Amino acid sequence: MTNEPAPPSAGELVRGAAGVAQVAWRISWKLASWGAQASVHGTNYVVDRAAAGESAAAIMQEAVSDLRIAAWRALGIMGASDPRAAASEQANRENDTAELRRRGADLLRRSNDVHLVDDTHPAFARILTELTPDEARILRLLYLEGPQPSIDVRTARPLGIGSELVAGGLNMIGEHAGCRNVENIGQYLTNLQRLGLVEFSKEQVSNPQRYQVVEAQPKVTEAMKHAGRMPRAVHRSIHLNDFGRTFCDTCLPVSDLRVVAERANGRPRPS
Repeated sequence: MTNEPAPPSAGELVRGAAGVAQVAWRISWKLASWGAQASVHGTNYVVDRAAAGESAAAIMQEAVSDLRIAAWRALGIMGASDPRAAASEQANRENDTAELRRRGADLLRRSNDVHLVDDTHPAFARILTELTPDEARILRLLYLEGPQPSIDVRTARPLGIGSELVAGGLNMIGEHAGCRNVENIGQYLTNLQRLGLVEFSKEQVSNPQRYQVVEAQPKVTEAMKHAGRMPRAVHRSIHLNDFGRTFCDTCLPVSDLRVVAERANGRPRPS
């Protein structure tokens, strides 16, 4: 025996009819509203183009297409169904691809030119627009003074297994660089790392006494308290990489300052 679905009840039929009527009313209202505007614009459209001497067939063909698209927009169903918009989008994509390939071919051509000398990296101009004044001060400090000590505060566990990070990358770079907004040092360093200029290293600086100054700071002592009994201070460092050093040499007035600093201190930059 075949199980046939039960016919809808009277209540379901009434609710379904009410929903259909509501949708039909909304569509009718949108079409009526659009029709009043389209009538005026359509008349002006045809009259203006006829006065310009265009043929009636061409005018009517484009007018019908434009009015159809306008109706779709009025009903809220405009999208990929617009053939001209889709064609325009496709053309833009093809033009973008062609331009990228042209630029790539130009790079390869220039790479074969033995007489061409690139003095600066093309990314330097963009990087300058994405730096804050405080970040420029940080770059100057790292360039002149070398790697800076940073400390990770972790909870103490046997053999370090299961140790949790309480606070990472605590340092005094903002204070030493003379930043105006020292509280933003975390986001400054994150941005400099994003731009490929600085690195967070697991290596320590050569002078261990420099970590004592950092450990004496309130932010470090507070993190030590939150780490519980016998917290661990892991010594790390923050430094410019080769790309960052080249950037500073090229874009910042630091080369002469480095010579002056070394002469005043009677020693090379600390590492």
